[in-house]
Amino acid sequence: MLEYNLPKYLPSAEELPDSDETPVDNELQELIPGLLKAILLLLWAERMDWLFGIDMGIYEDPEKPAIVPDAFLSLGVERVYDEELRPSYVLWDENVIPILVLEVVSQNYRKEYTDKLHEYERLGVLYYVIYSSRRRRKPRLEVHKLVNGKYQLQEGNPVWLPEIGLGIGCERGNYCGMTREWLYWYDEQGQRYPTPEEQIKEAENRAQVAEQRAQQLAEQLRALGINPDNLS
Repeated sequence: MLEYNLPKYLPSAEELPDSDETPVDNELQELIPGLLKAILLLLWAERMDWLFGIDMGIYEDPEKPAIVPDAFLSLGVERVYDEELRPSYVLWDENVIPILVLEVVSQNYRKEYTDKLHEYERLGVLYYVIYSSRRRRKPRLEVHKLVNGKYQLQEGNPVWLPEIGLGIGCERGNYCGMTREWLYWYDEQGQRYPTPEEQIKEAENRAQVAEQRAQQLAEQLRALGINPDNLS
């Protein structure tokens, strides 16, 4: 539980800017978090105790600018609390620190490995995930876990996140018509969870197989002199 020694009156999320109004300079900063959220919406469709915010301001003090990661995940909060949804994430209302933040390194370096790392560390975010598609000699995906107040780089791809019940990793795939490396969620055995597009395709394939089997059965019945229409 968070404790604040702030004035009695505190602004609500509706009264604060919803982001830092800094435009993204790389489309991946929107697409990568968007894919992760789309998969979560399927995986946790029955759960209403989580929030995956994209380019949403996180406020810890009404007198300070918001912290705006490319994406963050909070558990134990209301997924939806009114029809307008959250314009920002206000810690003195939510009382829950995000458990994971994601920064997608863009064309312009935005202090992901210095100021932002220390800020999330100070705030107490358990997992800090950094992804950079431009890295060649080092891993493009880094997952840092907060241990005794300091971030420690975790090994592996994917990396299992037991407190969340999911793994996160990267591999090549297709999303929005683009084949490239994307971030995905994984189960504890390292199996990737499918995207919405893949689930639709899989359902279509199952329907096609079922239709083919029904046609084959009908042909077999006709060969035996049985009209399949009379069996319905």
